[in-house]
Amino acid sequence: MSEMRARGGSKDFTAAAADTASVGLSLIPLGISFGILVVHTGLDWWWATVFSAVVYAGSLEFLLLGLVAAATPLGQIAVTALLVNLRHVFYALSFPLARVGPLGRLYATFALTDEAYALTSGERARSWSGARILWMQVLCQGYWVAGATLGALAGVLLPFTLHGLDFALTALFVVLTIDAWRARRDLPAPLMAAASFAAAALLTPGQVLPVAMGLFTAGLLVRHALTRRDAAPASAPLPAPAPESPDRLVLAGTSGER
Repeated sequence: MSEMRARGGSKDFTAAAADTASVGLSLIPLGISFGILVVHTGLDWWWATVFSAVVYAGSLEFLLLGLVAAATPLGQIAVTALLVNLRHVFYALSFPLARVGPLGRLYATFALTDEAYALTSGERARSWSGARILWMQVLCQGYWVAGATLGALAGVLLPFTLHGLDFALTALFVVLTIDAWRARRDLPAPLMAAASFAAAALLTPGQVLPVAMGLFTAGLLVRHALTRRDAAPASAPLPAPAPESPDRLVLAGTSGER
């Protein structure tokens, strides 16, 4: 029995490693860029490992560097974290947490990132076991922590500042968007996102990200409500009368003859 469990566990790990191979190719370089930025911000190299292991929210970590360097008040940091990571609340509505055991759900909730959600949103992920989902999330965080640590150690040795590394996060989101489009071919969603960004850039140039995310969320909710209304069935038809049994027909004919 234990051998079967061990084989099943190694099979899930192997499958998760294959699932996350392409994501690792982007997370490791992205983590390296984050680690270099941590050192060049003036923090010790080990802060890259702490941020990537404890915070583990790529976009927020890049923003957190500037907030920490500017000695931003804790309340403002908390509000920023809430606005940036509010999308994870909607991720949890369709993320397959039900397949994960009770103890594993704690880590699965903590490690619910854009990459993990994107990997489980396709058709082929519907057959994944809970262990495979957990291994996928563990590997994704492992890539991120390893990349950040390597980047921080390399940043100590680099005497110059590299510009433009923070764009690596934007490039990763572009790749994830393209993959999501290939999987679902849902044209209204990217068009709605582009329109939300354009409206936020025109109306609130200083708060583009939170306003755009709010508009996009509102648009998705309206679209979902309209879709449910259109898909709602019409009033249920009256049930057809049950056919009479042969015995009742015979009795009815006999009573008529009398």
